[in-house]
Parts: sequence; structure tokens; C-alpha cells
Amino acid sequence: MTDAKPSLAEQLSSVAGRVEERFSAARRVLSFGEFLDLFATDPVQYARDASRFVRDAFDHYGTVQVTHPWGTFTRFRLFDLPWDADRRGALIGQEQVQGEIYRALSNFAREGRPSRLILLHGPNGSAKSTLVSCIFRALEDYSAQPSGALYRYNWVFPSNKTVRGSLGFGKGEAVAPQTSYAQLADDQIDAKIALEVRDHPLFLIPVPERRALLMQAWEEARVARPDLEPPCEWILKGELSHKSQQVFEALLASYKGSYSEVLKHVQVERYFISQRYRVGAVTIGPQMSVDAAERQLTADRSLAALPASLQAIPLYEARGELVDAAGGLLEFSDLLKRPLDTYKYLQLTVETGEVALSQQTVQLNCVMIGSANEVHLDAFREHPEFASFRGRLELVRTPYLRSSVEEQRIYDTLVAPQVRRHVAPHATAVAARFAVLSRMTKPLIEAYPRELQSAIGSFTAFEKMELYAEGRVPERFDADTARTLRANVAAVFDATAADPAYEGRVGASPREMRGVLLDAAQSPKYPCLSPLAVLDALDALCQRRSEFEWLQLEPKLGGYHDTSRFMEGLMDRLLGTWEQELHRASGLVDEAQYADLFERYVQHISAWVKKERIRNRLTGDHDEPDEKLMVEVERLLDLKGEAAAVRSQMIATIAAWAIDHPDEKIETQVVFPNYMRRMRDAIYAQKRAEVAGRARDLVLWVREGGHDFDAARTRGAQVMLARMEELFGYCRSCAADAASVTLRRRMSDLVV
Repeated sequence: MTDAKPSLAEQLSSVAGRVEERFSAARRVLSFGEFLDLFATDPVQYARDASRFVRDAFDHYGTVQVTHPWGTFTRFRLFDLPWDADRRGALIGQEQVQGEIYRALSNFAREGRPSRLILLHGPNGSAKSTLVSCIFRALEDYSAQPSGALYRYNWVFPSNKTVRGSLGFGKGEAVAPQTSYAQLADDQIDAKIALEVRDHPLFLIPVPERRALLMQAWEEARVARPDLEPPCEWILKGELSHKSQQVFEALLASYKGSYSEVLKHVQVERYFISQRYRVGAVTIGPQMSVDAAERQLTADRSLAALPASLQAIPLYEARGELVDAAGGLLEFSDLLKRPLDTYKYLQLTVETGEVALSQQTVQLNCVMIGSANEVHLDAFREHPEFASFRGRLELVRTPYLRSSVEEQRIYDTLVAPQVRRHVAPHATAVAARFAVLSRMTKPLIEAYPRELQSAIGSFTAFEKMELYAEGRVPERFDADTARTLRANVAAVFDATAADPAYEGRVGASPREMRGVLLDAAQSPKYPCLSPLAVLDALDALCQRRSEFEWLQLEPKLGGYHDTSRFMEGLMDRLLGTWEQELHRASGLVDEAQYADLFERYVQHISAWVKKERIRNRLTGDHDEPDEKLMVEVERLLDLKGEAAAVRSQMIATIAAWAIDHPDEKIETQVVFPNYMRRMRDAIYAQKRAEVAGRARDLVLWVREGGHDFDAARTRGAQVMLARMEELFGYCRSCAADAASVTLRRRMSDLVV
């Protein structure tokens, strides 16, 4: 017999038990004394301000090194949303921006408080909001972890039946004394005053004694961590909020100065960052509103149960986005869209960490981050007030991505899953390449090192895009120039970093490309999201010149800002890719054949240059290098010049690569990618007519059934289709489309 399935009531009971266990394990409610015991276990963790908490969230999820053609960078894993199963909304790329944000947070931690507003600036759709969203989500998850625990406190007042004879609670017979009212049940509490500004529990210790306690704790912690930063200014000097100070003073007077009696009313409570509920993660839009305000609470009937000694005291509650963000992160979305007068107060607020209200000055504890478009920032730079604001801003440039590989990941991750039909290979790649091409700027040769000026000045938009995406150098350059270019991709990539009109500021945004892909997915001409449909949708987009700045730019030599050249080049590269895939799918050439041949060639020229013998794979004897093999490969590669010079140059290239990559195994496919392409193309050229015949048969078999085929033709078409599906992800329809267009545009002279 199988075990009976638990009833819903039993499942609910099990859930209840787990919730209670988690509540207890999380130490959600503590007395002040219990909190001090907890603080003693890790003073550094439990005495953080917002800047250190946010920085610690970055550190909590760790880092990974990512390598691009323009350099190796640290990527913070929180932007990959590792706690989220589907990771929807993760950030693609932008490692340099991540590093700038972390640098700013680290500076805040060293200074002791967040002293500037981090302003992400860039074009529309450059992932500024995504960056902040990832940080918000990380703070939510981190605050639920043991190492991310955050605490605030409330004032609680027991009911008459719990405590009698003191503090105006009424008279009656005495009951057993309480060490703390923090753990009382709700029916034993008459009133509870929550502190919306989330005062730290340590603020209840007077500043001189608190400073001594903290410095002693830090001295002990430095034994294990000599580089430990000193306590933050907020925890050293912070004072009780207005409402809490009023309650504290009233209680102290009622208890005739008994500090321990006052602390009985303290209930320390763990809280969690939540964007939905505006706890430590708040976004302010560009609306015309005040970000902080206050209201008097003494008229609130919910506080009628307060003891008489407190009812006569005017209590004020601070409220608004600046208050809700306490302990975490406050985002000013599109900050510079607001009129200047609505955020002038930020000058003083950021500088002092306080905001003045009518009845109180609220001490803030939050990291402020904002976003702005370059157009608005340019206008703001011209404003007379900009100079005074500049010192309170940490400007972080956030450009469009310039790697088509990364750009494609955005579309594959965020757009392709929304398409309700098959996504054909290269559909998102075509959109990504177009987007990046629209962002390329013609090089100003004076911005580059002298040794690069001549070469980079001749780069086309397509060549520059491929350099950024794969580190690919055009084959037209000689070996020395190619090596210099590969070693200086970072210099090319960063050449406009100090220029206000930097590369990546203008171009098609991912939002516009999303619309292109979704439109293409609805094309009635293709049952798939086809790259051909994407090209059609891109052509339609390019007709909307009046709507987009990047379409109004004057085309420049090299194909920059020339959308007609973009379309021609994209189609040409798509056809070239399809032809290579049809070759591979034909099964006529073993993919490993040319790689093995080139590997043997390198071994033989190495022995030839060194005047050594080479071991024969079959006999085991040591023979002279095979001159016939070397000449044949050099013919296939179309290598010009004296054989000795060509071979010596290739060995020098391998040696230089080994010096630059000391810990990596030498792989000829990595060192000589251009030669490998030439080798492949030369071998495929010998089989081109046969490949064209099989591609024709694939189209006829898919579209017309191939009724007049013999067994060999049917088998050839089936094999090609199966390999197109297996190797590249085609379906029957888009495989036939690719073969048909390639035949018509590239192989029409090879088939009848």
C-alpha cells in the first residue's frame, strides 16, 4: 500500500510549524538586553549604516572575473540574481558601471556615511533602472539572511493587568516584576509606538557611553581583522529621533531617572528590506512632491491607550520616501526631469545626512542613487546651480553596450521567451548587431596611441563591431599590425571615455530592438521569428527618421551611421553564416579535418624553423618536416612571400601569444583564428557544388515532399535537415528558408 496523501489541514499545520521555526530562528523580537548579547557576537555586523549594509550585500553574493576583448573585469554576482530560479531581470554586461557603484559605496564606508548621491547617467534604455532594480532585489534577499539581519526598536506599554501601580497605568495589587515587556503577548500590551525612521537600538545608549562601548568592541575585532574600518559616523554620533526622544524623556522622568526601567519598554524587532512595502527600498519618480513630511500623532485615537504621562506630549511622525528608505537604498528615477526647486534641498541633505522638517530634523540613513538621461544632464550642466550640486554627486556613466555578443544575450533572455513561436537561429543576433552598429562612432585618430592611428583610422563600422565582440582583427592587416591591435583593444574601446559625445551615448536602444523583434515575430511571411523578418522590421524602423536622433546622424566614411550599409552588411554576413552552416550540415566535410591539418602544419613548420625532426605518427620514426604538407597548407591559406619568412613569422606569433598567456595551453584555433577560417573556406570551396545540390534537395523535400527523389537524394536531404536541427537549432521551416535564400543569393550558379 502507498502512504496516504496528507490532508490540506495536515499540510497547513506543517507549514505553520515551519513558519514558527523560521520566526524563532530569525530572532525576530528581542528585549534590549538580548539585542546587546547579539551585538556582542559580531559588533561589526550589528552596527552598520546603510552604506556598509549595501556594500556588504555586494560582497555577500561574491564576484566573478569576466573577460572581454577589451579587458578583464570584476562582475558582482548580485546582478545575476543567483537566489532567483529564473533570474528574470538580471543585468547583462555593464561590469565597469558595477565597479564604479561599488567604489562609491566603499568610499562612503570609509568616510563613515553616504556623503554623495550616486547619479547614473546615460541614454534611454542603457540599463540604469535595471542596475538599481537588481540592487533592490539583492537587499531584499540579503536582509533575510543571517548575515544581513537588520534591527530597529519600538516602545511598548503593558496593560493594567500586566503592570499596576506605576507610570500612570492605574493602581491595584502588585504583580511579579518584569525584566522586559518586549516579549509580552498582544493582549498584554495597551499601546505600541513604532519608529518609522528605524532608529538603531544602540541609539538608546547615551553617546559618550556608546562611543566607549563601540571603540572597545572594535579594538577586540581588530585582532582578527587588522584592516577593519572604524565605526561609522551614524552609529557613533546618531541620536534618537524626535518621537523616540520624547518618549524616552517622559519615561525617564516617570521612573525618576531609572534607566533600566525605561529599557524594559524597548522591543527590538528585526525588519526586512522590501520594495513592495517601501521598507528600505524606495523609488521616487519625477513627480512634483515633497519627499518628507510629518504629522502629529497625539490626536490619533489609536494612541489613546498610552499612559497618562505620555498623552500630554506632542508626538510627531515623520513620513515620506526619505523616511521609508531608512536603512537601505533610495532611488531618484529620472532625477533631472524634476524642476530644480523640488530637489534643491538635496544639496544640504546629502552634505549633512539630515532633512529639516517643521518640528524636527530627521537624521537620514540611506544610500541615495539616481538616474538621468544625458540630454537632461547636459542641460543641468549649463544651470548656474550645477557647480554647487556637482560636489554632492557621484557621476557614473552608463552607456549602451557595445558588444553584440552581450546585446544578443539581452534579447535571448528578455525578448525571445515572450515570442510565441520558434525563434530561428541568428534572429536575435541580427537585431543585436544592428543595435551595436548604430552606436559605433568613427574613430578620431588623434584619440588613439600613435602606433594605432593608421590602422584604426581605416576601420569600418562592421570591423569595429567585430573587434569589440570577438577581438577579431580584419585579415587585411599584416601580422605585426594585427598583433598590436589585439593587444590594444582596450585603448580603442576607451578612446572616447573622456568625451561628452562618447561612443555608446547615441544609437538604437534595447527597448526599440525589443519592438523590432516582437513585430518580426508577427510577420505573416514566416512561421518562425526569422532573421529575414527581423531585417524587414529593421528596414521599417529605419524609415522613422523623424523619431530617433540616431537615424538623423550624417553617414560617415566607413559606414558609420549609414543604416543602408548596415542592412547590406547584415544580409551579407547572414548569407555567409548560412553557407557555412549548410557546409557543416551537409556531412561532406569532417569538421575536425581542417583543424587537424592545420595543427599538423604548425608542428611541421615549428620543427622546420628549429631544424629539428618530427616524430612520425604511424612508424614512430623521426622524419624531416613534410615539405609537401607545408606547401599544400600554405597554398590553401593563400600565404604570400618567401616560405622561410612566412613560417618564421607564424612561430614568432605563437611565441608572442605564449608570453601574453603564460598559464594557457596553446591552441592554434585561438592563436590563428583568421587562418582557421581560411583553411575551412578553402576546403569547403572544393565541395561547394555538392553542398548546393544537397541544399536544393532540402528545400524541395521540405516544401514539395521530394516525391521524385531517389533514395540517395532523400537520405542527403534528411541528413542535412537533421544536422541543421541538431547543430544549430533550426526547424524544418526556417532551415528551408535559410537554404532557399542562400541558394538564390550565393549559389545560383551551382545548381540547375
